[in-house]
Amino acid sequence: MSDLKEVQKLREQTGAGMMAAKKALEEAGGNFDKAVDLLRQRGVKVAAAKGERATGQGLVEAYIHTGGRLGVLVEVACETDFVARTDKFKELAHDIAMQIAAANPLYLDPSQIPAEIIAREKSVYREQLASEGKSGDIAEKIIEGKLNKYYQEVCLLLQPFFKNDKQTVGDVIAEAVATIGENIKVKRFARFVLGG
Repeated sequence: MSDLKEVQKLREQTGAGMMAAKKALEEAGGNFDKAVDLLRQRGVKVAAAKGERATGQGLVEAYIHTGGRLGVLVEVACETDFVARTDKFKELAHDIAMQIAAANPLYLDPSQIPAEIIAREKSVYREQLASEGKSGDIAEKIIEGKLNKYYQEVCLLLQPFFKNDKQTVGDVIAEAVATIGENIKVKRFARFVLGG
């Protein structure tokens, strides 16, 4: 039987319900870290199942960094007005705005990157590898790896989350979907820098 304090600690860390936390701890044989991983995996599955549901509500979150020299606007959508008014949803929207302020993403995900920019990146990588004497299949695999790294730098949903770099922003949103029980999407964002 799971220790009540461990269950509570797991709930606080993951936002999971009481029974889900208890079940995860039991399945993990009392191993806390393994229980966290189990809940995360389940959250991703739940988020995928809700991913196609319409998101007609939400909010626009504004974040102005200290001194007023940097500001962010982000539109985060959900399914119902009820969820949009919850503290958990507002906190998620605020965290996403802070992420944008801190990490300066250029795109939401790789599908938004223009083909010519991807082609230019590949060309630069190819030239670098050719100068190092690498070509063929090995070079293509290296280019693919470098492109993935580039995506993690410029795409909001693939960036390491500023509060926990073991998760991406996409992972954090997926966990929120699982916890809140509604589809959540970042629709668009803008980042403003004074004089920029």
